Amino acid sequence: MSSTSNLPIVALVGRPNVGKSTLFNRITKSRKALVDPTPGVTRDRHYERVVWENKAFILVDTGGIDDNPEDALVQHIRDQAMLAIEEADIVLFLMDGKQGLTPADWEVVDILRRTKKPVFHLVNKIDGPEVEMELLAQFYELGVEQLWSVSAEHSYGFRTLMDGLCASIKSDDVDIELPEGTVKVAFFGRPNVGKSSIINTILGEDRMVVSEISGTTRDSVDTMVTHGKYSYLFIDTAGIRKKGKTKEKLEKFSILKSLAAMARCDVAVVLIDADEGITEQDTKVIGYVLDEGRGLIVLVNKWDLLQDNKKRQEAVMMEVGRTLPFIGFAPILNVSALTGYGIKRLFPVIGSVFRQYSATFPTSALNRLLREAVEQHPPPIYKNKRLKFYYTSQVGTCPPKFVVMTNSYKGVHFSYERYLTNRFREGLGLDKVSIKLFFKDKSEQRGEKK
Repeated sequence: MSSTSNLPIVALVGRPNVGKSTLFNRITKSRKALVDPTPGVTRDRHYERVVWENKAFILVDTGGIDDNPEDALVQHIRDQAMLAIEEADIVLFLMDGKQGLTPADWEVVDILRRTKKPVFHLVNKIDGPEVEMELLAQFYELGVEQLWSVSAEHSYGFRTLMDGLCASIKSDDVDIELPEGTVKVAFFGRPNVGKSSIINTILGEDRMVVSEISGTTRDSVDTMVTHGKYSYLFIDTAGIRKKGKTKEKLEKFSILKSLAAMARCDVAVVLIDADEGITEQDTKVIGYVLDEGRGLIVLVNKWDLLQDNKKRQEAVMMEVGRTLPFIGFAPILNVSALTGYGIKRLFPVIGSVFRQYSATFPTSALNRLLREAVEQHPPPIYKNKRLKFYYTSQVGTCPPKFVVMTNSYKGVHFSYERYLTNRFREGLGLDKVSIKLFFKDKSEQRGEKK
């Protein structure tokens, strides 16, 4: 993990068909702005972490606005811009050089003019210097300090833009030196779920030594905690808003602040309101935790409200299990920030999750485990040949990652992959974290050595 600073959020704003998605894909070096969702979690991903010449940031495509003549287009643009201003550190406002200025462009520029955040006014679809002056001329009427000519499709002006963008991203003056072995724990939750109360209850323990770290983040508070002989960095993130009147496609802004903190934690603690039960917003956040590959603990808070209602307790836990079948490995604790119930169990669970999350294993033990698994349940036939697994090794941690060499990775059916994953979990004692198995053809490795 890097320093304690959050990754800055850069938001793309603009009307439909001005080239936002094309620019998003060029900056992120991808071919699609929508990324495949984690099974069981319904959400769109219009964000990506970007590294450009040692500067890192989260780029967000604010999504298309329905190009419906019955809609109040200017109002949609306003909603989008206001959300971007509120949540982002830097705004890239994209306009269409071929279509020219529109009333909606004027509207957004007027809004952006009142913010103190850096704003890049981009004029897209300028494909070369021969048309730049002609197409750019009318945009000078906006009276902005600088216009950036770009062609998202043909890359004209792209490097100049990226250099300017990265120059506006300030590096931390000082990195906070954390004690060796510090576990970084971020807390996530909707407003009023009791997230701050949980942290306050934890910090109220007499045997803890607490020290505030100020100025390290924009939207979260970092606290160093010493508990016993272990050190923790608690990251208290901004609350995640409930869905309001804003269109669902703009909802992604409600979790951007949390995403920035999620990128730098080891273990994510997601709070759920026992009284309200699990919500779609909760599943979205848990989905992002899995996408980022972090350790996960789910806290069902306000358990005191259900202490005299056993049926409701059972119903809530069944609902959580039914909604989150794909995270069966994640510890789920019932707690109460008000009474302190269950709080003492949190530190041992954080410790066990982190140990598994960062665990390493000798190759000999891994190969013995693979051999026993294959002997107990031989792999299937693929293209008239028995699928073979030669050896395995660990290729990463946080979470643990393993590569398995085979004679045909294409022949590994998901059911057999699941079998091996479960055997690795059981044999290595990795019951509280996700693990990743990668299959690779041995013949390809021989080809690489030639």
